[in-house]
Amino acid sequence: MRRWRRATAIVVRLTPFVVAFLRDRHRWLLFGPPRKLSPAKHRRRAERLTRAIAALGPTFIKLAQVFSARADILPQPYLSVLSTLQDHVPPDRPEAIRSVIEAEEGAPVGELFSAFDDTPVATASLGQVHRADLDGRPVAVKVLRPGVEELIAVDLDISYSLLVVLNLLFSNDHHVKALTSVVGEFAVKVGVEMDFRQEAEHLQRFRRHFANDGRVRAPDVHDALTRRRVLVMEWVDGDKIDALDSRIATGEISHARLMNTFIEVYLRMLLVQGFLHADPHPGNLLVDREGRIVFLDWGMVVPLRPATRERLVRVALATARQDIDGMINGMYELGMIDPDISRAEIRDAAAEILGVVERARELGVERVQEILSEIMDTFYTWPLVLPRELVYFFRAAALLEGIGFRYNPDFNGVQAARPVVLAMRGDLLHAAGREPTQVALSLMDETRAVLGGVRDVVHRAEREELRVRMHPRDLLRLERLVLLQSRRILFSIFALTIALISSITFIALRNVWLLLIGLAVALFMFVVTVFIPIHLLESPLRHARGIRPGAREREQLADRPAQPGQHGNTHV
Repeated sequence: MRRWRRATAIVVRLTPFVVAFLRDRHRWLLFGPPRKLSPAKHRRRAERLTRAIAALGPTFIKLAQVFSARADILPQPYLSVLSTLQDHVPPDRPEAIRSVIEAEEGAPVGELFSAFDDTPVATASLGQVHRADLDGRPVAVKVLRPGVEELIAVDLDISYSLLVVLNLLFSNDHHVKALTSVVGEFAVKVGVEMDFRQEAEHLQRFRRHFANDGRVRAPDVHDALTRRRVLVMEWVDGDKIDALDSRIATGEISHARLMNTFIEVYLRMLLVQGFLHADPHPGNLLVDREGRIVFLDWGMVVPLRPATRERLVRVALATARQDIDGMINGMYELGMIDPDISRAEIRDAAAEILGVVERARELGVERVQEILSEIMDTFYTWPLVLPRELVYFFRAAALLEGIGFRYNPDFNGVQAARPVVLAMRGDLLHAAGREPTQVALSLMDETRAVLGGVRDVVHRAEREELRVRMHPRDLLRLERLVLLQSRRILFSIFALTIALISSITFIALRNVWLLLIGLAVALFMFVVTVFIPIHLLESPLRHARGIRPGAREREQLADRPAQPGQHGNTHV
């Protein structure tokens, strides 16, 4: 019964938005012209959607935070509005939190800590953080909310059922495929995030990899008290990374040094160390009194295999030398392109991305946010799927650009990243298993293979052995087109036949109702024939393509004041 009530609540809250997205494509759902909505109206709808998601609870809040980085699934302004969704919820009763701690630790809270503050310093959908004293030292105690595991299990079960229906209706839509993969990945990630022992391991791994870097740090973990639903960490004081105005204004913190550190650390995590902090937002990034960046909340971490890192480096190098074929090869290898999509269909997308990157180089001190929006729209418009590693990296890049511009209106993320990337070039190639000599040899091998292919084509042309073959997929598309057009012709014949039969019946019986019903059926079949497009069912996710706020609206959003910063371990 609980599952059915929950499913009803989900459907009731989300169905109006699905219908609205469908009407964006066709005013009368299955036929009619698309609706033209202004960016302001799309933004208001995105805000209503955000409120509806927040009301559905932790599962959908976490999913929305993932979707806020998926430009291949949602367009602007939905991405920017969802990215503001915070999972601050009312705290659980102190008795319930204490019971979780005592069940995990096997001892009363009073025996474990010399002092324990029942008022949480931070609350979220999955857990909440309390300050306590352990052996005379302040610690942060992160506790999993009671009952959250059962609620997420029910929500995921319902989500999978809805996805089955979506995949049946829109089996060939890459947005639906991307949505399915996101939910599947989230089901795995959220299980890891709710096991605080995994988060403790991630924290220790980061501390090991960056032990010799005095610019960054992470809280130490008290292993003796860390359990599946309880995590005890060192208490760290600091300012949120978006609340450093006074410290930067007085020169205590160098803005340029802060941005360079941020860029280098994320590049090292992504391409050198092979694991990425997957939940970057200002609440999880502090700057302590020594000016070090403190990374909090390591519940979600994306591991990267060496092969993936090598492919990312190859795509980056191909982009740098404007090698479209090299980009496409790397994108296929990374799983960004559906194998059913032909290379010819994706070349335009690769060329568009290259054009966007080239324009970014000419911006000078202008902001790069518009360029990032163009790249995101490219991912939404074309049949591309962002790899999960790049999803979280782009999320970090957007955060970086926003923070940089907050403190310096002339900040240019692309320009700031170039010297850092150049300084790390040797480390990146080494981490990807590609020494400079190996890269040169690989390029020579590729060049030799291309020249050999050209020579073979010329020889075949001379011997008149060249043949043009159609791919079976193309034949299937042609067959499907002929079939659909044949159905339209049959609908037209049926409509004409019903109209004639109704007219003859009216002449014989003089029954007006039979005539009206027959003509109405014929008119309906005529409308179906003329107005409904070949693709009778389109994905409700393909809406508002290319909708982006104008320049004036972007300036207003950028000038919006940030929330005041909090201090200490406020991550959850």
